[in-house]
Amino acid sequence: MKLVEWRERTPARLAPLLTVWETSVRATHLFLSEHAILEIRGYVPQALAEVPHLLVAEEDDGTPKAFMGVDGRRLEMLFVAAEARGKGYGSALLRYGIERFDIDQLAVNEQNPQARGFYERMGFRVERRSPVDEQGQPYPILYMRRMD
Repeated sequence: MKLVEWRERTPARLAPLLTVWETSVRATHLFLSEHAILEIRGYVPQALAEVPHLLVAEEDDGTPKAFMGVDGRRLEMLFVAAEARGKGYGSALLRYGIERFDIDQLAVNEQNPQARGFYERMGFRVERRSPVDEQGQPYPILYMRRMD
């Protein structure tokens, strides 16, 4: 595994990350309907193109298995391909982000308890809760902060 910051973000370059995103969401966001997944999927390319730092965990052959987006000290996104879950990709990315960018805050869907548990194991604690997500949809969000 190697961690690479992607600066080139053409649609063709980002296409494999959209696949990682979708397999990850289908494996972990069981509260989303098919319609909601497809709707959210439409926003992902723009989010990938605009996040200040896009870091990708790749296989030795360059195949992306996970990615994270970082803005300042905030983790904006972290997704691991379904077939790569539990193999250390997410942990490696987040540890790198903590070391390199001093990540100390993130938001996670309350209805994704595996993600919450992962972040808690990585030293984050819930600071506050919102009953809706950033788009105003009825998906409760937990705002977490890293505790030293």
